[in-house]
Amino acid sequence: MGRMIMSKFIDLSVAIESGLPSDPPMMIPKIMYVDHALGAESMKAFYPGLTASDLPEGLGWALEILEVSTHAGTHMDAPWHYHPTQDRGKPALTIDQFPLEWGVGNGVKLDFSGFPDGYNITVEDVQTKLKEINYSLRSGDVFLAQSGAAPFWGTPEYLVKGCGFGRAATLWILDQGVHVVGTDGWSWDRPLPFQAEEFAKTRDASLIWEGHFAGIDKGYFQIEKLANLEKIPSTGFRFYCFPVKIKGASAGWIRAVAEIL
Repeated sequence: MGRMIMSKFIDLSVAIESGLPSDPPMMIPKIMYVDHALGAESMKAFYPGLTASDLPEGLGWALEILEVSTHAGTHMDAPWHYHPTQDRGKPALTIDQFPLEWGVGNGVKLDFSGFPDGYNITVEDVQTKLKEINYSLRSGDVFLAQSGAAPFWGTPEYLVKGCGFGRAATLWILDQGVHVVGTDGWSWDRPLPFQAEEFAKTRDASLIWEGHFAGIDKGYFQIEKLANLEKIPSTGFRFYCFPVKIKGASAGWIRAVAEIL
């Protein structure tokens, strides 16, 4: 028998943590932890007559109660997040309608971390990066981007760090047959304050959330707040990303994983 080759898996997700300041204040997760001692008390409501002496070492179950946005932690945005319609008039898909066959694909990672904070990535930038690794995007690929924001995860600065994708670059990627994209930044677009500053100066509404709004013309799913992208190669890995099934939701948390081939 031949020797079995073990795959190497790399976790590309951040944890959802209570109070972590890497979201706007109204979106910061809150987690109430019910430990085993408190769990023993709550179990009494389910088992009449139960006392602590009936439980192993007097301890019961542990559980957590969360107050959290679907856009907290590593998550996937559905087209419904961007607009009620996609593909120029069709009803936008919600996260529970994510096609499962899109949850596994050959991964392609490009490093844009050398661009300045707030930079708007262009079609030419994407094409140049692809030429550097001698790769052409193929139908079904999952496109991942290092934005430069990842080192600031866990701090308020994360919200204003990294670059992002403009409308033209987003549509070009999708035109290559890509359905799922991802970034280690807070948003697929460049940080909101940079957009807001330019909009205030120019009153050009096309600058607002342009990477997201591209989904109105061509629906797609995007992943935000990835981690450890520096630990995977540019190509030669499988990417797994299945969102939690929340009825009618704009997003869902995922455990993003790369399998090095």
